[in-house]
Amino acid sequence: MPYYGPDEPYEIIMLERYFLAGDVVVGLGFGVQAVLYVSCALFLWKRRKQNPISLFLLAYITLLLSIETIFVGVQANTVQMIYIDNRNYPGGPWQFFLDTQNLAVNVIFYATLFVLTFLSDILVLWRCWVIWTASGQVVAYIVTAFPAITLLASFVMGTLWTLQSSQPGLSFYSALPLAYGTSYYAISLGVNIMLTILIILRLYMYRRRLLTSLPAEHARHYVSLATIVVESAALYSVFAILFLITYAVGHPTNQIFLGVASSTQQIAAYLIIYRLAEGRAWKKTTLNTLPLSSMNFGNPPVCAESSTATHLGTLQLHSRANNGAKEEDRSTDEEV
Repeated sequence: MPYYGPDEPYEIIMLERYFLAGDVVVGLGFGVQAVLYVSCALFLWKRRKQNPISLFLLAYITLLLSIETIFVGVQANTVQMIYIDNRNYPGGPWQFFLDTQNLAVNVIFYATLFVLTFLSDILVLWRCWVIWTASGQVVAYIVTAFPAITLLASFVMGTLWTLQSSQPGLSFYSALPLAYGTSYYAISLGVNIMLTILIILRLYMYRRRLLTSLPAEHARHYVSLATIVVESAALYSVFAILFLITYAVGHPTNQIFLGVASSTQQIAAYLIIYRLAEGRAWKKTTLNTLPLSSMNFGNPPVCAESSTATHLGTLQLHSRANNGAKEEDRSTDEEV
């Protein structure tokens, strides 16, 4: 069969394939985020009077979804510009993409991606602070001080990466933006790994303390595998590592992992807030509050209470029967 493909190098064709695949992944992730947003928003709105922080979290996820919507829209518009509006650009569609990084649509793409990552990192930092506050605010500030400083450093590197990637003549894959981008994601990933380890460490310490006084089943609510994965946003760290490696070595699959990492980071944020809205997430007082509501004190008291109630019911029936018999005797005597 004759070849009808583009007259471009194989490496460029692979980049374009993964670029389109990454766009599909971004759309899929946006759908999941939209569903989680609705669920979180409903919970937070119902609890707005009970918990004042609910309105703040509602504003946070609304901002998150708004920026994600802009990100997805810009991504779709970029694909349209590359493969439809400028299909016959000299050098091919990918060359058009590389030569037009200073267009507003591409600047918005990098800016929204950077802001989404930074907002999600702030949420995980806050959750780490809340979890460690159970040991005292001073301890929490000491534990989260270095991650907070590192997060500020990632903000600076992310700003430089966004500015350099959108300069005329440069692109996402140029030497200087690549160096800034690799540094930014390495620092951001380092922050997430640190926070993940700190959160897991605190949950493990709580588990050991809890198991010394309660059976194992009572520790599952706060220290289960699902709790650790959600509270620490560990899922994002996995895909961020894959993106960082493929981006640093220039492998085209970085386009897919970029979309997956960004989506999983936002999904992790929604899952954290969903647990907060349900009241199942860690609070400042969690360490000092044992889950007594789930304790089962055994059947004997229930049986005793049941037998007592039955005995009382029987006495009432006997009393009513005796009273009825007396009334019948009285009516019989009156008739006689």
